[in-house]
Amino acid sequence: MKYPLPDNSSVLITGATGFTGRWLVDKLLNEKVRVKVIARPSRRAEELKALGCEVFEGQIYDPATVAAACRDIDYIIHIAAAFREAGISDDIYGKVHVDATKLLARAATAIPGFKRFVHVSTMGVHGHIENPPANEESPYGPGDLYQETKLEAELWLRDFAKKSGMSLAVIRPTGIYGPGDRRLLKVFKMAQWPVFPILGYGKCLYHLTHVEDLTNSFLLAATHPAAENEVFLCGDPEAISLVDMVGISAEVTGHMPKILRLPVTPFFWLGDLCELVCKPLKIEPPIYRRRVAFYTKDRSFDTSKIRTRLGFENVYSNRSGIIETVKWYQDKGWL
Repeated sequence: MKYPLPDNSSVLITGATGFTGRWLVDKLLNEKVRVKVIARPSRRAEELKALGCEVFEGQIYDPATVAAACRDIDYIIHIAAAFREAGISDDIYGKVHVDATKLLARAATAIPGFKRFVHVSTMGVHGHIENPPANEESPYGPGDLYQETKLEAELWLRDFAKKSGMSLAVIRPTGIYGPGDRRLLKVFKMAQWPVFPILGYGKCLYHLTHVEDLTNSFLLAATHPAAENEVFLCGDPEAISLVDMVGISAEVTGHMPKILRLPVTPFFWLGDLCELVCKPLKIEPPIYRRRVAFYTKDRSFDTSKIRTRLGFENVYSNRSGIIETVKWYQDKGWL
């Protein structure tokens, strides 16, 4: 592993049953470290137990669960997040992002010899980038409850670390993808249609980070002295347009759809209507405002800080990562 944790150390991972968290768990289980996770009872939690993780079953925002999990650990890598989906009430975002972060941080300060808290935030705290590329110091502009509560948690944690002396590093991932990802799968499925619709008439820039690179950044941030109390955007050196993503996908599939630009405002209205109808019924909306906004926000960043300060090296480029991911989707029969 490129950036290993010290042998015989103990790490607590939140969000371990998710895409990014599970990728990190699999990486660490091949090393001489103890892996603890907090997870709700589920099939995925049972899989983690079978793999050798010490699983603390419960909610990430439950004080008793957090207290039990935070005994005798050296590192916390806090990945857990609540994403917009059917059945999630608005208060869950605050509980998962803000309340859980406070519980974990306060527990960390009571652990003798605790080394570092790695907090996984999001590029979304910056919102739409008017004059790309943005960097870690660019203005905040969260556009929804997910991003607002992620920002609230990050700012509280940075202030808490400064006051308490807790060692902290913050990673703001750009768009996470790779084999196993399902959120960007929708884009690549659409790339197989005869016509690929793009809402709005902007550049539609998106900044990607392969999950292999992202999980490497967590481990580097956990151990590098220069990461102390710093914030790092993690992503490819360059943003990529949605059209170029479709073009790289076509190199694998042999299918390049016709690009069709559509006005975005009616889709915002439709998304609001779908959420209004589906949310009380706990049905996943076929379209919602955040998904529509994906097409309208340029997200392009200067991600050089993590490379210049910490010596981080990307394993994947946009092209190599997308090609690998699309091939994986094909192998799974998803495309």
